[in-house]
Amino acid sequence: MAAPSSPLAMIEPRLRPLLPADLYAATWVEPSPANLTRIFEHLRTLQRILHDYVPRDVSENPPSPGQVRQSWQVSTLMFSDLAGFTPLLEANVAGGRAGADALLGVLNAYFAEMIEISSKAGGNLLEFTGDALLVQFPPDQRQNDMAQAVRAALRMQRAMAHYNHIETAYGTFSLGMRVGIHTGRFLTADIGTPRRMEHVLLGEAVQRAKRTESAGQAGRVCLTEAAHQRVKDEFRFEPGSPGYLLVVDDLTAEQLGEYDISTARRRPPSNVLFDRSIDGLINEIEGALKLVEPLASYIPMPVLNLLVESAATRRIPHDFSQPTVVFVNLVGLPEAVDQALPGEEEKIAIDFSRAFALTNAAVEARGGVLKKVTYHLAGSDIVIYFGAPNAHTDDSVRAADAALAIRDIVTHLTPPTVGGRQVEISCQIGMARGPAFAAEIGEPRGRREYNILGDTVNTAARLMGRAIGNRILITKSVYEEIAPHFNCQTLGSMPLKGKSASLPIFALNSRRTE
Repeated sequence: MAAPSSPLAMIEPRLRPLLPADLYAATWVEPSPANLTRIFEHLRTLQRILHDYVPRDVSENPPSPGQVRQSWQVSTLMFSDLAGFTPLLEANVAGGRAGADALLGVLNAYFAEMIEISSKAGGNLLEFTGDALLVQFPPDQRQNDMAQAVRAALRMQRAMAHYNHIETAYGTFSLGMRVGIHTGRFLTADIGTPRRMEHVLLGEAVQRAKRTESAGQAGRVCLTEAAHQRVKDEFRFEPGSPGYLLVVDDLTAEQLGEYDISTARRRPPSNVLFDRSIDGLINEIEGALKLVEPLASYIPMPVLNLLVESAATRRIPHDFSQPTVVFVNLVGLPEAVDQALPGEEEKIAIDFSRAFALTNAAVEARGGVLKKVTYHLAGSDIVIYFGAPNAHTDDSVRAADAALAIRDIVTHLTPPTVGGRQVEISCQIGMARGPAFAAEIGEPRGRREYNILGDTVNTAARLMGRAIGNRILITKSVYEEIAPHFNCQTLGSMPLKGKSASLPIFALNSRRTE
């Protein structure tokens, strides 16, 4: 900054994506101690924000950006998912800004309460996926993780009484929640590039946990047989869907209690200013960068820009939007970890990292956001948005281009050999466009994420589940926007879970030759 000979010029490329525009410009014009102090204080604030945006494993022990690492873990996983959210969202859309404010209030009250309850039982929130939560309960010395998860889930279900009768200006609504719990062995991995990292869980145990939630009932806690065996003497159960059991909540308030252990999320270490000379401030800024950069690499660039610009107020604008949502299921590679021989899991993590990095590049190049790798009934999903937080007039066209590029990336991946057999890799892609709620959700001063929620997200995910064998399935609204530019095929109407009537579905095949 200032002049090329300035010592600060050496770290200007590192500061560029992490400073709000006004602070960057002010310090470029005048690199005074006062402005350098403002940079240091901003980075310290940004570090605290990013700490709350990533899972505990990342915030407390981040890898160097671009470093691929993996490890096996055995612990309990809990999936929870809201029922009844779509009618609440659709009613509030009509209210514009007031409706958006009301919806955010309900959502953040819900998330803050559920996060607090799970944290008091030793849970580590790994991710938000729409209105769903994935929480990990690591085993302690007494191997109480399963019992802690069940008690947390029962407390969470009791707390849902606060959301059974939600009075709004647009009517009265009720929210319910399904909870599924499974225990097992899975691979955790940090993958990606210095520009964009991601923390993922791979293996059948993660899918089993998701399927358990799906097999459950609103208001109940559903367990797999493996989970049941670990706590069968501590709780009563009744049969659920075939292969699952439902916990009977017949405990008194005293028996259930309010918490198991105190696990307050540790605040991140941060530097304190001692030397306020220009050289001293530059050294302190460099130290702050070393703490911020590893965490920033886990945030999609458009979302990071929002966080940087809003760091002073710690408030990201929320609103209703019309995004095009893309769900990509990468089939074969994530599931291969369960067949891996000792040492082969590293190769799988590296291959998955390569697929993730190339996919993220395809999305970023077209102006989209690769939000995260999440978990589906059949494997690991990649969630992509076009139109939030940044909108373009041709977001559906951009999304279609990205989907074709991703399919090409997947079909050209070199399949690894795992357990003596070559892994078969394919993808399934679903696309939908429509109303959604874009907001920072979670605890306002705790664990939270920028996310989009709504039926459009669910529809894209359900189309992905039908897109077997490298197909790309799209809704009618997407088709109508991209048809002049792409070759699409009409597939007729399909029934989708959660839809009262079948929907017209189309397949995206290729881009038309101009």
